[in-house]
Amino acid sequence: MAAAALFSTAGAAIKSCSLSGLQVACFRSAVAAITIAALMPEARRRWTWAAGLVSLAYSSCMVLFVLSTKLTTAANAIFLQSTSPLYILALGPWLLREPVRRRDLAFLLPLVVGLLLFFVGGDRPAATAPDPVRGNLLAAASGLAIALMVLGLRWLAGRGQGEAALAVLMGNVVGFVATLPAALPVADVRLTDVLIIGYLGLFQLGIAYVLLARAIVHVPALEASMLLFVEPVLNPVWAWLVHGEVPSFWSRVGGALILGATAFRTLVHARRA
Repeated sequence: MAAAALFSTAGAAIKSCSLSGLQVACFRSAVAAITIAALMPEARRRWTWAAGLVSLAYSSCMVLFVLSTKLTTAANAIFLQSTSPLYILALGPWLLREPVRRRDLAFLLPLVVGLLLFFVGGDRPAATAPDPVRGNLLAAASGLAIALMVLGLRWLAGRGQGEAALAVLMGNVVGFVATLPAALPVADVRLTDVLIIGYLGLFQLGIAYVLLARAIVHVPALEASMLLFVEPVLNPVWAWLVHGEVPSFWSRVGGALILGATAFRTLVHARRA
């Protein structure tokens, strides 16, 4: 619950920072990499090509989420990122040789409808969401990146070499290095911006991931996945409380379809298992 709550503060915090999206993504990843390296001994190991490959998906997802949050509403960014199961079902048979079951295809329909509603609703530009259409596209791309990351972590688990923590550490390093040229030079930095970047990297990303990694050993997979639904539910709430940001009606409907379908599928899958 603590990990999910920390994850959920990303939208409000990113929108409170006056730095550009690439600057926020760059410096957040740097702080998160230091935090994970310091608190997770299992991440401090020799780098491998397999972990490096997965780290590309992880870093892409981190950067795309920050950029989308800067351009569209926090709700749209997190809900569209939550469409990752759609891409996992599509790519799983190809990348991991995992068969698609008939009931999984039925699950795709509300996800696709929910995804489309974000683009037919016509969100209007606002101070905290200046370019909703481009932000929505980047958020959808971040959902694809998360799917590739999840598939990659599953692939690493199959290798049996404990490389997941290493991939997360490498992903933050890759995100920092890849965005650094575009993040420099940094001008007119406020103390508030420094504190926000520190919070995002240390608590919202770094410590949250450490908490999740420690908890997942003791909490059943179903319970963990359901508890993590706190993140997409709370993310728009913090943005509303801090910035008065309210997503459009169709975005709320689309988000409800995506989260509802994913939660329902998780419960059904658990009962069948």
